[in-house]
Amino acid sequence: MCTQEGFQAQRSQLVGMLVSRSVEGFEGVLDWLLSWEVLSWEDYESLSLLGQPLSHLARRLLDTVWSKGAWGCEQLIAAIHEAQADSQPLELHELWDPQSPSPAHNLQSHRPNIVRRLYSHVEGVLDLAQDLGFISQYECDGIRLPIFTSSQRARRLLDLAAVKANGLAAFLLHHVQQLPVPSVLPFKDAACKKFMSKLKTTLSAQSRFLSSYDGAENLCLEDIYTENNLEVQMNVGMTGPSQQSPVTVSLEELFSPHGHVNEDADTVLVVGEAGSGKSTLLQQLHYLWATGQDFQEFLFVFPFSCRQLQCVTKPLSVQMLLFEHCCWPDVGQEDVFQFLLDHPDRVLLTFDGFDEFRFRFTDQERHCSPTHPMPVQSLLFNLLQGNLLKNARKVLTSRPDAVTAFLRKYVCTELSLKGFSEEGIELYMRKHHKKPGVADCLIRLLKATSALHGLCHLPVFSWIVSKCHQELLLQGGGSLKTSTDMYLLILQHFLLHAYPPDTAPHGPRAGPLHGRLPMLLRLGHLALWGLGRCCYVFSARQLQAAQVGTEDISLGFLVHAKSVVPGSSAPLEFLHITFQCFFAALYLVLSADLPPTSLRHLFNCQRLRGSPLARLLPTLCIQGSDCEEDSVTDLLQKTEPHNLQITAAFLAGLLSQEHRDLLAECQASEKVLLRRHACARRCLARSLRRHFHSIPPAVPGETKSMHAMPDFLWLIRSLYEMQEERLAQEAVHRLGVGHLKLTFCGVGPPECAALAFVLRHLRQPVALQLDYNSVGDVGVEQLLPCLGVFKALYLRDNNISDRGICKLIEHALCCEQLQKLALFNNKLTDGCAHSMAKLLACKQNFLALRLGNNHITAAGAKVLAQGLQDNSSLQFLGFWGNKVGDMGAQALAEALSHHPSLKWLSLVGNNIGSVGAQALALMLEKNVVLEELCLEDNHLHDEGVHFLAEGLKKNSSLKVLKLSNNCITYVGAKALLQALERNDTILEVWLRGNTFSPDEIEMLTHKNTRLLL
Repeated sequence: MCTQEGFQAQRSQLVGMLVSRSVEGFEGVLDWLLSWEVLSWEDYESLSLLGQPLSHLARRLLDTVWSKGAWGCEQLIAAIHEAQADSQPLELHELWDPQSPSPAHNLQSHRPNIVRRLYSHVEGVLDLAQDLGFISQYECDGIRLPIFTSSQRARRLLDLAAVKANGLAAFLLHHVQQLPVPSVLPFKDAACKKFMSKLKTTLSAQSRFLSSYDGAENLCLEDIYTENNLEVQMNVGMTGPSQQSPVTVSLEELFSPHGHVNEDADTVLVVGEAGSGKSTLLQQLHYLWATGQDFQEFLFVFPFSCRQLQCVTKPLSVQMLLFEHCCWPDVGQEDVFQFLLDHPDRVLLTFDGFDEFRFRFTDQERHCSPTHPMPVQSLLFNLLQGNLLKNARKVLTSRPDAVTAFLRKYVCTELSLKGFSEEGIELYMRKHHKKPGVADCLIRLLKATSALHGLCHLPVFSWIVSKCHQELLLQGGGSLKTSTDMYLLILQHFLLHAYPPDTAPHGPRAGPLHGRLPMLLRLGHLALWGLGRCCYVFSARQLQAAQVGTEDISLGFLVHAKSVVPGSSAPLEFLHITFQCFFAALYLVLSADLPPTSLRHLFNCQRLRGSPLARLLPTLCIQGSDCEEDSVTDLLQKTEPHNLQITAAFLAGLLSQEHRDLLAECQASEKVLLRRHACARRCLARSLRRHFHSIPPAVPGETKSMHAMPDFLWLIRSLYEMQEERLAQEAVHRLGVGHLKLTFCGVGPPECAALAFVLRHLRQPVALQLDYNSVGDVGVEQLLPCLGVFKALYLRDNNISDRGICKLIEHALCCEQLQKLALFNNKLTDGCAHSMAKLLACKQNFLALRLGNNHITAAGAKVLAQGLQDNSSLQFLGFWGNKVGDMGAQALAEALSHHPSLKWLSLVGNNIGSVGAQALALMLEKNVVLEELCLEDNHLHDEGVHFLAEGLKKNSSLKVLKLSNNCITYVGAKALLQALERNDTILEVWLRGNTFSPDEIEMLTHKNTRLLL
């Protein structure tokens, strides 16, 4: 039984169900509703308008059905279930009378089954109907428009029969009865089944073993895959950030309706930094589909690599892309392709590494023909826009910097891959090391070394730790702080395995880099040339031109490409794009004949932001077949900005004092290294000065504020990689800002370590705003060295738990400057209440504590109240979205009755009833400083309002009282009116969202304008 109220409550889910099955599925639902006479022909025509967004039509259908009462609502839900079962075999024996006196009515009554009967025969029926004079050539052409699938053409023919009185309906009723009963729709014949079987077998074989990072090992994906933190990017609009925590989803929920920004788009975008596990996530998706474990709503999945696609030079059609560059149907190619065109909603295409696609996204060039060949970039862009294979699902992965506003217009949902949680790091280590004790030792080492632990939130660093576990356990990880440290560690690991000490010709005392300069230069030159040419896959001819031989390849950093473009001969690629950047940096550091001035292009912020011409350079360069000679300057100028930034950070790290002795093992000239270091230091310092000078002056009377530009974090990371304290001091010596804003900047533990390294040298206190990042408990720990320079710290939406906050407060007690903490939308519970209470009791200059939308209950509120009783400075206390209830409200009210400084208190959405309201009313009678009390979204009812009204009569400080959404009626409002007659201080009483009639609203507003309804 479905009531209209229940139907309305499910509205968003119903819209999602109607939209998720595309236009084909939506029209299938309409078929059933027409056949059951839930919809009239007028209703149907208003729901079949071409060009209307499907989401609009879905909502219009819900409105139409709702107006027909509970019966109509029930029928819609039944129709959705019937449409979802449309692939079941048909049993159509004597369902209708071919000699019926009302053939049009019979066509409507049996419409779903007749559409399925006509599906494979609609072209022949159209020809016959035209030959017999039932339809004209014009009508036939209209039905055969290429935008319609076979099912849609069948429906248009039935629609025409319903309005023509020339016998077309009787003809169809009789002729359709003679057609063979289809077996299981949607497959037309065995060719599709064979192709699906071949595709699943191929993908299962390709995805069964982990292919990321190290091609030398065969690690079973199913055994070692570790779930990554995947968050839905919430759309921040004009109303400001959402007050809800970001939605975390599993891979299996990739296509869930969470966070849809464009319901009419087909593309799911997954963004993540280099090394965050995007490729592995797609590989797991392919494996789950191929083995039948998940994503079975798709009959066909086609995986593509953008770095491979950009190597394709000949024009491609959709058919050529799917069949020649993914999987070839052995039989019935045209039938299979026609099925894909007819049922795009059963197709999934994945495109990995859009940031490695050298062409910038544009929607200027439109192509709509699936059979017409076009340049590969036009093909990809039109697939993403939906001009080709509309309603086919696409998953696109990319680094954030490569995603433009133009591309986001065509994205249905955007998700952010945040890396491993602390539990994920531990699970990863245990999956990789089955030997007893090894994983435990590694986990203890990581927890004892916060910098290393912070790096391991990116899977690529967890892999390095796992790969180099023996070296780490022998020497400890205390000296490993930076990304460069980790990549040098893995370089030495690979060299030691390729050239064991006992077989090395230079004796047992020689380091692993001894005598390896020529090899490193060859690999480095190839890496740099590839970056400059946007080339990440190297043919045998290119390797030969770069003089990269078998010995260089056997080192292990070059592996066979994951998928091979037809016609190419076993191309190779670096383990990961970050390794290509690392080797390019090695070349820039070690090459003896490199002009030092070339390095200035690495740290040029103006070049990175770039003019339109500079952004087009990668698209204009023609990829040569050989590793042609280019000047280093030319290559650096043509390198993609995000790759250039990674290379620059590695170069800064390699030139640090800590690594000079190691590089000297390569027999690199010390004089050259010193010159490069001086040049890099000079360039980095100049870029930082320019960046800080670009900050606009403060508005008169306000604190100077800096919202970090994209280059800021990269420059700070480069400074951290260099590990030079004096340069850090110089960098912030004249940074005269009072507020540093780094929201939505992808700040994780490594960035926190870099910020602490630099900001601790500030000479004046600063407010640091890190809202909407991935700081976590480990990141909080990394920030502790610079906590003393903060006057305020904002950490909204950062996945921080009690452990991180307790550590933070332990250090904050000694920081005189820190006066404000904002911790909305984290994972705080009652477990941190004692630390919070101690903070309030001990710091008598503390001004603001905001704990909204966490998990604090009455027990935590009672503990916090004890700290409030000993506090005399707090002015702002935010508790919205917790679970303190009446008991917690009572405890806080008692503590605040005589508080000398609190001006603002928020207890929004805390399940407070009349008992809590009574305690707060008593507090209002005694408190003489509180100016704003926020109690929206509770359960005060009229009884609770009566208590508050009594408190207002004796209060002389409160200016704003917010009571929206509290089930208050006119009776409660009258009590407030009486209180306002005796209170001249209060300026606003919010009563929106309560149960007032329009007449009551008008009457109350007229009586007192301070009531906001």
